Amino acid sequence: MTSSTTPALAIEHLRRSFGGLPATDDISISVAAGERRLIIGPNGAGKTTLFNQITGDIRSDSGMISLFGEDVTRLRPDQRAHRGIARTYQIITLFGRDTLEHNIVLALLGLSRARWSMVRGLAPRSDFRDRARDVLAQVGLRELAERTVAEVSYGDRRRLEIAMALAQAPRLLLLDEPLAGLSREERATVQQVIASIPRAVTLVMIEHDMDIALELADSVTLLHYGRVIVQGSRAEVVADPRTQEVYLGH
Repeated sequence: MTSSTTPALAIEHLRRSFGGLPATDDISISVAAGERRLIIGPNGAGKTTLFNQITGDIRSDSGMISLFGEDVTRLRPDQRAHRGIARTYQIITLFGRDTLEHNIVLALLGLSRARWSMVRGLAPRSDFRDRARDVLAQVGLRELAERTVAEVSYGDRRRLEIAMALAQAPRLLLLDEPLAGLSREERATVQQVIASIPRAVTLVMIEHDMDIALELADSVTLLHYGRVIVQGSRAEVVADPRTQEVYLGH
């Protein structure tokens, strides 16, 4: 059992280099359970590499990652997913010819033992379909459940990707630029979806839309050239001269 003071995510001295160039360089971050942490930084700062290290998609050269007190540094991505990590991607990865509901079902199947069954198809799995529709309702897409991904807007696809992650009942949810490429109206809708995620889910988000992202965040970490430059509350990070210089261009 973890205590109330155990961080949801603890990263210690994390490093990863590509061709001798550091992508993440001695990063240490602690995120409390239920916290909303915003990761910012210019292009090439190491933000997505950091996410890939947290999920296990990229192996770290050194350092440690723990999830609710458990060291997951050496675990495979699927093992980390079973520990409660889910994520979205900067580039949307969906099955365009399938319905929104079926995309959710596939996400559910990924964490279910039923994926190994050669006998039982998905058709009888009413529990999967019911859960899929509940999650689609959570992000405002219930009425589009039978539409194919190719038939819905880009903003709806962004919401679907968040729904696929939420369907896995994560304890830690990583959102990689969930507002990228959206219109003003779509950004407002996705912002509402993110704001509605219960505090039982710890949220870490990479985002360039500072106005909306700061409204969602409790705290902020600024990365630059793979290193943590500033960490603190929204007000502290925005007011820090290093943020003004590195990120805001002032």
